[in-house]
Amino acid sequence: MQESIIGGEFKTAYDQFYQKHDEAWRMLGAKYKAQHIIDVCKGLTFANVLEVGAGDGSILKILSDNNFAPEYQAVEISGSGVEYILSRGIKNLKAAQVFDGYKLPFADDSFDLIILSHVLEHVEHERMLLREIKRVAKRCVIEVPRDYKTGVDTRIKHFLAYGHINVYTPTSLRYLLSTEGFEVENDLTSMIEPEVTRFNMYVNQKKPKSLLKNLRIATEFTVKQTLSKLMGKKVSEQFANAYTVLCKKASQQPELF
Repeated sequence: MQESIIGGEFKTAYDQFYQKHDEAWRMLGAKYKAQHIIDVCKGLTFANVLEVGAGDGSILKILSDNNFAPEYQAVEISGSGVEYILSRGIKNLKAAQVFDGYKLPFADDSFDLIILSHVLEHVEHERMLLREIKRVAKRCVIEVPRDYKTGVDTRIKHFLAYGHINVYTPTSLRYLLSTEGFEVENDLTSMIEPEVTRFNMYVNQKKPKSLLKNLRIATEFTVKQTLSKLMGKKVSEQFANAYTVLCKKASQQPELF
């Protein structure tokens, strides 16, 4: 059997990842990720949707509950993730299967839309995966965390603890997509919602609850949100914690030299 192109240690790290499952935390994060997908695709309809790197299926579950599309499929490198997806009873889920992280087992233009939500930052060879996505789908939604900031190279241990081996800004993601023959049709920036920050602080980190902390979290979010609206795209991208794009194949492919 041919060895997966994903490095052995890298693949092993994800194989059993979803056996340690925190349903409440994953569903909370998925709620906002799914809403970003719905928002960036506003006005469009899709007959079939494939989520690549579907994790535990939380996003597909929410999209399905919101009747986003009549048919869904999922691929995931983690066997435990696929098992969990299949156990969820997701309405209109046609199939969920393990894949090698790069080769999508589908014909050209098989899907109206591919979802790649918080996946690229984990991928060793991101351009290889993007080329497969462009081959298989007419459109794609990609969301990445905005991890890149000054001094990011001093926080490698922090990002690797989340499995993030690539870091992005909105600008660097657009550059990557443009050089791989994608055209951005719509995009949006987002910040971590106060609800998510509070859950992470009080439940995940087990810090004592505080009305003062709650006020600080809400105030910081509101101030940044207001400044983003008043000062435009450049400021909103600086404050963003995540960036979401809707792409299609560009009519003209980029040429090297």
